[in-house]
Amino acid sequence: MAKTRTVFVCQQCGAHQAREMGRCPNCSGWGTLVEQIERREAPASNRRSVVVSGAGAPLPLHAIPSGGVSRLPVVYQEFARVLGGGLVPGSLVLIGGEPGIGKSSLLLQSAAHFAEHVGDALYISAEESAQQIKLRADRMGLNPERLWISSETNLETAISYIDSQRPGLVIVDSIQTVYIEELSSAAGSVGQVREGALRLLRVAKDLNIPIIIVGHVTKEGAIAGPRMLEHIVDVVLYLEGERFHQYRILRGVKNRYGSTDEVGIFEMTATGLHEISNPSQVFLAERSANTPGSAVAVTLEGTRPILVEIQGLTSNTANPQPRRTVNGYDLNRLQMLLAVLGKRVGLPLFNQDVYVNIVGGLRIGEPAADLAVATAIASSFRNQRVASDMVLMGEIGLSGEMRSVTQIERRLSEAAKLGFSKAVCPPLQTPIHIEGMQITQVKSVFDAIEAALGPAPRRKNRDDDE
Repeated sequence: MAKTRTVFVCQQCGAHQAREMGRCPNCSGWGTLVEQIERREAPASNRRSVVVSGAGAPLPLHAIPSGGVSRLPVVYQEFARVLGGGLVPGSLVLIGGEPGIGKSSLLLQSAAHFAEHVGDALYISAEESAQQIKLRADRMGLNPERLWISSETNLETAISYIDSQRPGLVIVDSIQTVYIEELSSAAGSVGQVREGALRLLRVAKDLNIPIIIVGHVTKEGAIAGPRMLEHIVDVVLYLEGERFHQYRILRGVKNRYGSTDEVGIFEMTATGLHEISNPSQVFLAERSANTPGSAVAVTLEGTRPILVEIQGLTSNTANPQPRRTVNGYDLNRLQMLLAVLGKRVGLPLFNQDVYVNIVGGLRIGEPAADLAVATAIASSFRNQRVASDMVLMGEIGLSGEMRSVTQIERRLSEAAKLGFSKAVCPPLQTPIHIEGMQITQVKSVFDAIEAALGPAPRRKNRDDDE
């Protein structure tokens, strides 16, 4: 029979120590010892030979059945889209996000929906009491009979509840606030978080039930705790957005059962999170089309094109180092675009503060938005507006050339559905015809800005005044 003991393992050299020390005596590393539980097997003479014939026995690949996975429904289609179609039985899902972003609200809604339509759901909250969760449920209008609430902080006791009740869905909020009594370290330490995740993983696989755990994030936005935590779980999701902004974006960064390119768009209201089925229409609802410095980009999030407004602003500055400020866009890519605009287009931005904002709190990472960002900046600098019915897409190279982007036809079709009739894009490899859409193909960023804004206004000089 296996026995357990608590040891301290160095994360640098792997040396085992019997007691906690600030410095590893083997590699002299400071703060590298992490507490963990070590299992020691019985001596070989006391063991019995075992014939492997269970589910873990090796099988040839062609003999393994390839039946589809039956997924469990979740509260919103946007949530199901990010998960890959729904919850997979036996999976361990990790959701991270900043405090107050809406993680607990989304999971409480998911648990209530599951309890109403599928079966028993157990919500284990180590951060809030049962009364606090009840108050939130009343505010959100949730009162299912098959939803069980527990405010247990001892993970072993919580697992005993799972074993006795056998619910169809378990939510643990959060992994940093539950603790294992065998470990002497505080809740939230590296050893506690890793061992807790491993035990929940075993419970999920043994009972074949999905378990969702909440993870805190660091100042940099990464999930707190050991990096190994993201390797243990099956799915890693991030809930993003400004805390005081109404829109939330659920993004997948790891998914063993589906794509990681999909995103879900939600709106935070007084009654919880509500999905947005047409995010393009929402992001463009408050657009001021008659103001210079505004351009519409067509980005692709997974398989869904999303139209989003990009705002650019330039302002004269006397500082030797002009400011470059971005919101929802990569600062290094903005610096590159400004260099291209100065060298290839001739825009003197060396004495200009430049600000770029992605409306709606969306973060754009794909290079297809380069042309819209560059056009918004040029529009503000020239004080010329982009046509209200025009969309722009295309990647910009260092020599000012326009590079093609993926799935242009799908992007243009989405733009046409929303009433846009003009598009500026790189040269098409195959002809595309979208009814009601005038497509302008350009080879350089100079030609693209001329097509979007028209010729640059002529600057006045003394001869003109005379």
